[in-house]
Amino acid sequence: MRKVFITGTAGFIGFHLAQLLLVEGFRVHGFDGMTDYYDVTLKQRRHQVLLQNPHFSMTEGMLEDNALITQVIDDFAPDVIVHLAAQAGVRYSLENPRAYLDSNIVGTFNVMESARRLKVEHLLMASTSSVYGANEVMPFIETEKADTALSFYAATKKATESMAHAYAHAWDLPTTMFRFFTVYGPWGRPDMALFKFVDAILEGRPIDLYNNGEMYRDFTYVTDLVRGIHLLIDRPPIRPNNREVPVGDSLSPVAPYRIVNIGNSDKIRLLDFVDAIEEELGQKAIRNYMPLQTGDLPATWANAELLQRITDYKPRTSLKDGISEFVAWFRDYYSK
Repeated sequence: MRKVFITGTAGFIGFHLAQLLLVEGFRVHGFDGMTDYYDVTLKQRRHQVLLQNPHFSMTEGMLEDNALITQVIDDFAPDVIVHLAAQAGVRYSLENPRAYLDSNIVGTFNVMESARRLKVEHLLMASTSSVYGANEVMPFIETEKADTALSFYAATKKATESMAHAYAHAWDLPTTMFRFFTVYGPWGRPDMALFKFVDAILEGRPIDLYNNGEMYRDFTYVTDLVRGIHLLIDRPPIRPNNREVPVGDSLSPVAPYRIVNIGNSDKIRLLDFVDAIEEELGQKAIRNYMPLQTGDLPATWANAELLQRITDYKPRTSLKDGISEFVAWFRDYYSK
Protein backbone atom coordinates (compact mmCIF):
# COMPACT_ATOMS: atom_id res chain seq x y z
CA MET A 1 0.00 0.00 0.00
CA ARG A 2 1.49 3.32 -1.08
CA LYS A 3 1.87 5.94 1.58
CA VAL A 4 1.11 9.66 1.22
CA PHE A 5 1.95 12.26 3.85
CA ILE A 6 -0.42 15.25 3.66
CA THR A 7 -0.01 18.48 5.57
CA GLY A 8 -3.23 20.31 6.38
CA THR A 9 -5.61 17.32 6.65
CA ALA A 10 -7.85 19.16 9.14
CA GLY A 11 -8.14 21.91 6.53
CA PHE A 12 -10.70 22.17 3.77
CA ILE A 13 -8.71 20.87 0.81
CA GLY A 14 -6.48 18.49 2.77
CA PHE A 15 -9.54 16.80 4.27
CA HIS A 16 -11.10 16.18 0.86
CA LEU A 17 -7.82 14.96 -0.63
CA ALA A 18 -7.25 12.55 2.26
CA GLN A 19 -10.80 11.21 1.84
CA LEU A 20 -10.25 10.59 -1.86
CA LEU A 21 -6.85 8.93 -1.46
CA LEU A 22 -8.17 6.64 1.28
CA VAL A 23 -10.99 5.53 -1.03
CA GLU A 24 -8.40 4.97 -3.77
CA GLY A 25 -6.43 2.59 -1.52
CA PHE A 26 -3.62 4.78 -0.20
CA ARG A 27 -2.42 4.90 3.37
CA VAL A 28 -2.45 8.52 4.58
CA HIS A 29 -0.80 10.28 7.48
CA GLY A 30 -2.00 13.80 8.15
CA PHE A 31 -0.26 16.69 9.87
CA ASP A 32 -2.10 19.81 11.01
CA GLY A 33 -1.47 22.68 13.41
CA MET A 34 -5.17 23.14 14.30
CA THR A 35 -4.63 26.91 14.51
CA ASP A 36 -7.51 29.17 15.51
CA TYR A 37 -7.56 31.21 12.29
CA TYR A 38 -11.10 29.86 12.06
CA ASP A 39 -13.35 27.52 14.07
CA VAL A 40 -11.16 24.73 15.43
CA THR A 41 -14.23 22.58 16.05
CA LEU A 42 -14.76 22.34 12.27
CA LYS A 43 -11.16 21.17 11.88
CA GLN A 44 -11.60 18.59 14.64
CA ARG A 45 -14.75 17.26 13.00
CA ARG A 46 -12.91 16.80 9.71
CA HIS A 47 -10.22 14.74 11.45
CA GLN A 48 -12.88 12.71 13.27
CA VAL A 49 -14.38 11.77 9.91
CA LEU A 50 -11.00 10.75 8.50
CA LEU A 51 -10.10 8.71 11.59
CA GLN A 52 -13.02 6.39 10.86
CA ASN A 53 -10.76 4.87 8.20
CA PRO A 54 -8.11 2.51 9.66
CA HIS A 55 -5.60 3.58 7.00
CA PHE A 56 -5.58 7.18 8.24
CA SER A 57 -3.39 8.44 11.05
CA MET A 58 -2.51 11.97 12.05
CA THR A 59 -0.30 14.21 14.13
CA GLU A 60 -1.15 17.65 15.50
CA GLY A 61 1.75 20.07 15.32
CA MET A 62 3.07 23.23 13.74
CA LEU A 63 4.98 23.27 10.48
CA GLU A 64 7.57 25.53 12.11
CA ASP A 65 8.43 22.77 14.62
CA ASN A 66 11.21 21.23 12.57
CA ALA A 67 12.10 18.51 15.10
CA LEU A 68 8.52 17.28 15.27
CA ILE A 69 7.69 17.30 11.57
CA THR A 70 11.04 15.69 10.73
CA GLN A 71 10.38 12.87 13.20
CA VAL A 72 6.82 12.31 12.04
CA ILE A 73 7.73 12.20 8.34
CA ASP A 74 10.71 9.93 9.02
CA ASP A 75 8.60 7.52 11.07
CA PHE A 76 5.88 7.34 8.40
CA ALA A 77 8.41 7.09 5.52
CA PRO A 78 6.04 8.27 2.78
CA ASP A 79 6.36 7.55 -0.91
CA VAL A 80 4.79 10.92 -1.73
CA ILE A 81 4.36 14.20 0.18
CA VAL A 82 1.50 16.61 -0.55
CA HIS A 83 2.04 19.92 1.23
CA LEU A 84 -1.23 21.82 1.55
CA ALA A 85 -0.97 23.39 5.00
CA ALA A 86 -0.44 27.14 5.03
CA GLN A 87 -1.60 30.35 6.55
CA ALA A 88 -4.25 31.31 4.02
CA GLY A 89 -6.22 34.44 3.23
CA VAL A 90 -5.32 37.66 1.43
CA ARG A 91 -6.96 40.02 3.91
CA TYR A 92 -5.54 38.44 7.07
CA SER A 93 -2.03 38.88 5.66
CA LEU A 94 -2.51 42.63 6.15
CA GLU A 95 -3.13 42.09 9.85
CA ASN A 96 -0.70 39.33 10.76
CA PRO A 97 2.05 38.96 8.14
CA ARG A 98 4.41 37.13 10.50
CA ALA A 99 2.04 34.15 10.61
CA TYR A 100 2.54 33.84 6.85
CA LEU A 101 6.30 34.07 7.14
CA ASP A 102 6.46 31.38 9.82
CA SER A 103 4.01 28.93 8.29
CA ASN A 104 4.40 29.46 4.56
CA ILE A 105 8.15 30.04 4.34
CA VAL A 106 9.74 28.32 7.36
CA GLY A 107 7.16 25.55 7.46
CA THR A 108 7.47 24.83 3.75
CA PHE A 109 11.25 24.71 4.05
CA ASN A 110 10.94 22.06 6.78
CA VAL A 111 8.70 19.94 4.56
CA MET A 112 11.06 20.30 1.60
CA GLU A 113 14.03 19.23 3.71
CA SER A 114 12.26 16.00 4.68
CA ALA A 115 11.31 15.35 1.06
CA ARG A 116 14.93 15.86 0.03
CA ARG A 117 16.34 13.66 2.76
CA LEU A 118 13.92 10.79 2.14
CA LYS A 119 14.15 11.11 -1.64
CA VAL A 120 10.37 10.82 -2.07
CA GLU A 121 8.96 9.86 -5.45
CA HIS A 122 7.11 13.14 -5.81
CA LEU A 123 6.68 16.33 -3.77
CA LEU A 124 3.47 18.22 -4.54
CA MET A 125 2.84 21.63 -2.99
CA ALA A 126 0.02 24.15 -3.04
CA SER A 127 0.42 27.62 -4.40
CA THR A 128 -2.37 30.04 -5.31
CA SER A 129 -3.85 32.02 -8.18
CA SER A 130 -3.00 35.10 -6.12
CA VAL A 131 0.61 34.85 -7.33
CA TYR A 132 -0.54 36.21 -10.71
CA GLY A 133 -0.94 39.55 -8.94
CA ALA A 134 -1.13 42.51 -11.30
CA ASN A 135 -1.07 40.35 -14.44
CA GLU A 136 -3.86 41.50 -16.74
CA VAL A 137 -3.75 38.96 -19.57
CA MET A 138 -6.35 36.27 -18.85
CA PRO A 139 -6.95 33.44 -18.59
CA PHE A 140 -3.83 33.10 -16.46
CA ILE A 141 -1.36 30.59 -17.86
CA GLU A 142 1.51 28.96 -15.99
CA THR A 143 4.19 30.06 -18.45
CA GLU A 144 3.53 33.78 -17.87
CA LYS A 145 5.66 35.68 -15.36
CA ALA A 146 4.15 36.13 -11.92
CA ASP A 147 6.35 38.76 -10.32
CA THR A 148 3.82 41.38 -9.22
CA ALA A 149 2.28 40.03 -6.00
CA LEU A 150 -0.35 42.31 -4.48
CA SER A 151 -0.48 40.75 -1.01
CA PHE A 152 2.05 39.31 1.41
CA TYR A 153 0.15 36.03 1.26
CA ALA A 154 0.78 35.85 -2.49
CA ALA A 155 4.41 36.85 -1.99
CA THR A 156 5.02 33.98 0.43
CA LYS A 157 3.46 31.52 -1.99
CA LYS A 158 5.57 32.79 -4.88
CA ALA A 159 8.62 32.43 -2.62
CA THR A 160 7.80 28.78 -2.00
CA GLU A 161 7.60 28.21 -5.75
CA SER A 162 11.13 29.59 -6.12
CA MET A 163 12.39 27.59 -3.13
CA ALA A 164 10.90 24.42 -4.57
CA HIS A 165 12.51 24.99 -7.96
CA ALA A 166 15.92 25.39 -6.33
CA TYR A 167 15.50 22.11 -4.42
CA ALA A 168 14.22 20.28 -7.48
CA HIS A 169 17.28 21.43 -9.43
CA ALA A 170 19.88 20.82 -6.72
CA TRP A 171 18.59 17.48 -5.45
CA ASP A 172 16.77 16.08 -8.49
CA LEU A 173 13.57 16.12 -6.43
CA PRO A 174 10.46 15.74 -8.66
CA THR A 175 8.22 18.63 -7.63
CA THR A 176 4.83 19.87 -8.81
CA MET A 177 3.38 23.17 -7.64
CA PHE A 178 -0.32 23.68 -8.20
CA ARG A 179 -2.05 27.05 -8.26
CA PHE A 180 -5.59 26.89 -6.92
CA PHE A 181 -8.45 29.08 -8.12
CA THR A 182 -11.19 29.99 -5.58
CA VAL A 183 -12.00 26.54 -4.23
CA TYR A 184 -15.46 25.99 -2.73
CA GLY A 185 -17.67 23.14 -1.54
CA PRO A 186 -18.84 21.19 1.53
CA TRP A 187 -16.69 21.44 4.66
CA GLY A 188 -15.35 24.78 3.36
CA ARG A 189 -13.57 27.48 5.32
CA PRO A 190 -15.78 30.01 7.17
CA ASP A 191 -13.65 32.91 5.88
CA MET A 192 -14.40 32.11 2.23
CA ALA A 193 -17.08 33.90 0.22
CA LEU A 194 -19.61 31.10 -0.25
CA PHE A 195 -19.57 30.13 3.42
CA LYS A 196 -19.84 33.75 4.60
CA PHE A 197 -22.59 34.62 2.12
CA VAL A 198 -24.78 31.60 2.90
CA ASP A 199 -24.41 32.10 6.65
CA ALA A 200 -25.20 35.82 6.46
CA ILE A 201 -28.15 35.49 4.08
CA LEU A 202 -29.80 32.81 6.22
CA GLU A 203 -29.41 35.02 9.29
CA GLY A 204 -30.53 38.20 7.57
CA ARG A 205 -27.15 39.92 7.86
CA PRO A 206 -25.61 42.04 5.06
CA ILE A 207 -22.92 40.60 2.81
CA ASP A 208 -19.90 42.69 1.76
CA LEU A 209 -19.34 42.86 -2.00
CA TYR A 210 -15.93 44.34 -2.75
CA ASN A 211 -15.29 46.41 -5.87
CA ASN A 212 -19.06 46.96 -5.88
CA GLY A 213 -19.51 43.33 -6.84
CA GLU A 214 -17.51 43.72 -10.06
CA MET A 215 -15.15 40.92 -9.10
CA TYR A 216 -14.58 37.84 -11.23
CA ARG A 217 -13.50 34.47 -9.94
CA ASP A 218 -12.80 31.04 -11.41
CA PHE A 219 -14.80 29.01 -8.87
CA THR A 220 -13.42 25.47 -8.58
CA TYR A 221 -15.41 22.74 -6.84
CA VAL A 222 -13.32 20.99 -4.21
CA THR A 223 -13.85 17.41 -5.42
CA ASP A 224 -12.74 18.46 -8.91
CA LEU A 225 -9.65 20.02 -7.40
CA VAL A 226 -8.57 17.01 -5.34
CA ARG A 227 -9.22 14.69 -8.27
CA GLY A 228 -6.72 16.76 -10.21
CA ILE A 229 -4.18 16.49 -7.39
CA HIS A 230 -4.70 12.73 -7.18
CA LEU A 231 -4.03 12.31 -10.90
CA LEU A 232 -0.91 14.48 -10.71
CA ILE A 233 0.60 12.28 -7.98
CA ASP A 234 1.58 9.62 -10.52
CA ARG A 235 2.83 12.13 -13.06
CA PRO A 236 6.01 13.54 -11.55
CA PRO A 237 7.92 15.95 -13.78
CA ILE A 238 11.13 14.71 -15.37
CA ARG A 239 14.16 16.91 -15.96
CA PRO A 240 14.21 17.52 -19.73
CA ASN A 241 17.10 16.55 -21.96
CA ASN A 242 19.02 19.49 -23.48
CA ARG A 243 16.60 21.96 -21.84
CA GLU A 244 13.94 21.08 -24.37
CA VAL A 245 10.47 21.91 -23.01
CA PRO A 246 7.25 21.27 -24.96
CA VAL A 247 5.41 24.41 -26.07
CA GLY A 248 2.91 25.52 -23.43
CA ASP A 249 4.45 23.36 -20.71
CA SER A 250 5.64 25.02 -17.49
CA LEU A 251 8.24 22.30 -16.99
CA SER A 252 11.55 23.80 -15.94
CA PRO A 253 14.32 23.45 -18.54
CA VAL A 254 16.81 22.67 -15.74
CA ALA A 255 14.87 20.74 -13.08
CA PRO A 256 12.17 18.09 -12.57
CA TYR A 257 9.75 20.86 -11.65
CA ARG A 258 6.40 22.02 -13.00
CA ILE A 259 3.63 24.50 -12.11
CA VAL A 260 0.04 23.49 -12.85
CA ASN A 261 -3.14 25.57 -12.65
CA ILE A 262 -6.14 23.74 -11.23
CA GLY A 263 -9.26 25.72 -12.04
CA ASN A 264 -12.66 25.43 -13.63
CA SER A 265 -11.65 27.71 -16.55
CA ASP A 266 -14.88 29.67 -16.26
CA LYS A 267 -14.78 33.31 -15.13
CA ILE A 268 -17.84 34.10 -12.98
CA ARG A 269 -18.92 37.60 -11.92
CA LEU A 270 -19.37 37.94 -8.15
CA LEU A 271 -22.85 39.44 -8.60
CA ASP A 272 -23.89 36.39 -10.64
CA PHE A 273 -22.41 34.16 -7.92
CA VAL A 274 -24.62 35.89 -5.34
CA ASP A 275 -27.65 35.53 -7.62
CA ALA A 276 -27.02 31.77 -7.78
CA ILE A 277 -26.77 31.54 -3.99
CA GLU A 278 -30.02 33.49 -3.57
CA GLU A 279 -31.77 31.16 -5.99
CA GLU A 280 -30.57 28.06 -4.12
CA LEU A 281 -31.54 29.48 -0.73
CA GLY A 282 -34.79 30.99 -1.92
CA GLN A 283 -33.85 34.13 -0.03
CA LYS A 284 -32.46 37.52 -1.05
CA ALA A 285 -29.17 38.95 0.25
CA ILE A 286 -28.77 42.35 1.86
CA ARG A 287 -25.95 43.70 -0.29
CA ASN A 288 -23.30 46.03 1.09
CA TYR A 289 -21.26 47.40 -1.83
CA MET A 290 -17.66 48.28 -0.96
CA PRO A 291 -14.45 49.40 -2.76
CA LEU A 292 -11.76 46.93 -3.80
CA GLN A 293 -9.73 45.91 -0.77
CA THR A 294 -5.95 46.20 -0.67
CA GLY A 295 -4.28 43.02 -1.94
CA ASP A 296 -7.36 41.63 -3.70
CA LEU A 297 -7.31 40.75 -7.38
CA PRO A 298 -10.33 42.11 -9.27
CA ALA A 299 -10.33 38.96 -11.42
CA THR A 300 -8.87 35.46 -11.61
CA TRP A 301 -9.38 33.01 -14.44
CA ALA A 302 -7.42 29.83 -15.10
CA ASN A 303 -6.09 28.39 -18.28
CA ALA A 304 -6.17 24.73 -17.20
CA GLU A 305 -5.11 23.18 -20.50
CA LEU A 306 -1.83 21.92 -19.04
CA LEU A 307 -3.66 19.96 -16.33
CA GLN A 308 -5.82 18.35 -18.99
CA ARG A 309 -2.80 17.60 -21.18
CA ILE A 310 -0.95 15.91 -18.32
CA THR A 311 -3.85 14.03 -16.70
CA ASP A 312 -6.55 13.90 -19.40
CA TYR A 313 -8.84 15.44 -16.76
CA LYS A 314 -10.81 18.65 -16.67
CA PRO A 315 -12.82 20.03 -13.71
CA ARG A 316 -16.48 19.83 -14.68
CA THR A 317 -18.80 20.59 -11.75
CA SER A 318 -21.19 23.44 -12.60
CA LEU A 319 -21.52 26.40 -10.26
CA LYS A 320 -25.21 25.63 -9.69
CA ASP A 321 -24.49 22.04 -8.67
CA GLY A 322 -21.55 23.03 -6.50
CA ILE A 323 -23.52 25.67 -4.61
CA SER A 324 -26.38 23.21 -4.14
CA GLU A 325 -24.01 20.64 -2.62
CA PHE A 326 -22.52 23.23 -0.28
CA VAL A 327 -25.89 24.54 0.90
CA ALA A 328 -27.11 20.99 1.61
CA TRP A 329 -24.00 20.32 3.70
CA PHE A 330 -24.25 23.69 5.48
CA ARG A 331 -27.90 23.18 6.43
CA ASP A 332 -27.14 19.69 7.72
CA TYR A 333 -23.99 20.65 9.63
CA TYR A 334 -25.45 23.73 11.29
CA SER A 335 -29.08 22.51 11.31
CA LYS A 336 -30.26 25.65 9.50
